[in-house]
Amino acid sequence: MSLVANPSHLECVNPVVLGKARAKQFYCGNTEEDVRNVVPILLHGDAAFAGQGVVYETMQLAGVDDFNVGGTIHVIVNNQIGFTTNPINSRSTPYASDLGKAFNCPIFHCNGDDPIAVSRALETAIEWRHEWGTDVVIDMICYRKNGHNELDQPMFTQPKLYKAITRHKSTLEIYENRLIEEGVMTKEEAKEIRDFTLQSYESDLQASKTYVPKPEDWLSSRWTGFKSPRQHSRIRPTGVDLDVLRFIGKKAGEVPEGFKLHRQMNKIFKARQKMAEEGTEIDWGLAEAMAFGSLLLEGNHVRLTGQDVQRGTFSHRHAVVKDQDTEEGKSLKEVLVTFLKKLKHSHNTFRSRIHASQLVGKNPENVGTR
Repeated sequence: MSLVANPSHLECVNPVVLGKARAKQFYCGNTEEDVRNVVPILLHGDAAFAGQGVVYETMQLAGVDDFNVGGTIHVIVNNQIGFTTNPINSRSTPYASDLGKAFNCPIFHCNGDDPIAVSRALETAIEWRHEWGTDVVIDMICYRKNGHNELDQPMFTQPKLYKAITRHKSTLEIYENRLIEEGVMTKEEAKEIRDFTLQSYESDLQASKTYVPKPEDWLSSRWTGFKSPRQHSRIRPTGVDLDVLRFIGKKAGEVPEGFKLHRQMNKIFKARQKMAEEGTEIDWGLAEAMAFGSLLLEGNHVRLTGQDVQRGTFSHRHAVVKDQDTEEGKSLKEVLVTFLKKLKHSHNTFRSRIHASQLVGKNPENVGTR
């Protein structure tokens, strides 16, 4: 398990978590089992889930091939208040979780004072995700014991609510009494567990007073070979042999036999081949193709995302072109793979290096970035 640092409650961490999950799935092998085993879990506040646009932006990519992580578990810690704002003043829907309805997500409402119900909801959510591969929302109804921060006085804005909360027993007391009443444990056993837990907390608190934090504590794992901003990376040659660039440039102007290009694209592709052959007046689109192609040939994973990444906003890139009759797309990556297969290169070796590389997304218009 790894935890991603979250800048406040504004949900900005959501696409970061999903992007990290997608990368883990990809580099593990990108099989169905890999997608199943890497599970992104997002914790939300009720006001933030309903109010922050990045939540919708993230969820609406869940079914897009190039962003699909096989389902995300969304856990809403529903304190029924946003800082000082009551739900009636902050959203138009009955439930904080109603956004999930837009994507046909199963939504499980559970009582935060009932640990068994919460556990069952989480287990059911994981089982659903593994079976159907879609997002799941858990709406855990609870309350905020104190103010929004150490100095906040909630009685200023919600006096009736906080009078009720003051009289309300804690989740621990409620669950402990339930287990004793059901004969699951005795009062002595409950006290023993409580004392042991509180003692471990106290020991950790005392140890924290002398602990000196290290910058790498923020990393979920030590990245072998990863340099800090103060360290110099090893110098690597970034140049590419002219013959390789010429080869990539020519391939960037080719399509398979029988592929019907748009007549304007024919001119562009012929111009690319001429530029590559002569090595002069290289335009931006061809330069990009040479850069991407050389990275792919070295076995690097290349991924571009955004609405216009295939064609380019101003029609300069054309990294994917469409057959004018079938609308089938062809990319530079596919052209390179086809050529190398003809040269009887090891298809399995080459495939493992670049087959799943996302030079561009599979869809004509990929929205968002990761």
